[in-house]
Amino acid sequence: MPNFRRTAAFGAAILSFSVALAPMAMAQNAGGGGWFVPKTTQQPTAPSAPHAAAHRAAPAPVQLPAPPSDSGEADQAPPVLPLPPIPSAPDLPKGVAPPPTVIGVISVSGVMHQSSAAMQVERILGGRRDALAQDLQKEQAGWRDEQQKLQAQAKTMTSDQIQSRERSLQARVMKAQRDFRNRNRIIQEAAQVSLGQIERELVQVIQKVAAAHGMNLVLHNEQVALHVDGQDITNEVAKQLNTILPAVFIPEANVDPEELAKSGKMPTTADADQQGPATGPAPVAGPAAAPSK
Repeated sequence: MPNFRRTAAFGAAILSFSVALAPMAMAQNAGGGGWFVPKTTQQPTAPSAPHAAAHRAAPAPVQLPAPPSDSGEADQAPPVLPLPPIPSAPDLPKGVAPPPTVIGVISVSGVMHQSSAAMQVERILGGRRDALAQDLQKEQAGWRDEQQKLQAQAKTMTSDQIQSRERSLQARVMKAQRDFRNRNRIIQEAAQVSLGQIERELVQVIQKVAAAHGMNLVLHNEQVALHVDGQDITNEVAKQLNTILPAVFIPEANVDPEELAKSGKMPTTADADQQGPATGPAPVAGPAAAPSK
């Protein structure tokens, strides 16, 4: 019976590894149009019900009376102390007035939804995330099967045999944990490489489109309560982005971006255009890649 209880406790520890790994593999891009993901912060957990009930039942502290004051100083307002003098700010000579403001607005998320390169990234890396989640589920099922077999056979096994099986299963879980974390890191870094190319090109395209329309101030449309159609450059920027950057370089699934960067062989989008589809995947064709009217 003690062996069975210890095996059950070990099984609970195995399941805790599964719970810790599941959010890692199932993480999806969210926020900011679904492309650039900030790190999440852990939310504080609420106290358990028994603890909260005990906290509510605690008696309030006894308020002791304040000692009597010998004078009326406690009722007086604090004194206003004089401040040291400060130098006066001199008048500045008149400079050149800024040019009249010509405002444009843009939806970055709208551009990304029309970008063929962004759709390529989502299709390829989304498939890798799905494959990672499926592999994790299969591995978790294997852990549960092995743990159930160990519980069923614990009564007929010696203590040494149980410990040997437990160590073997624990080593399997730890190795899988390292492998899944490494695969998840590679996917995240591949996203940084591919989306970083789009981000850098997008900045240049916005500058060129704004300059073509004489705009010297471009705001996010979320910051603007009202604008006219001629001020929105979202569709024009998306059209130019698809023309200049229809596809980006995405590291292969079995290539570590960190090792690729250290080797000095990280190809550029120009290299991908020269070498063809073997280095850079072809752009994804679809209605969203066409400019909106």
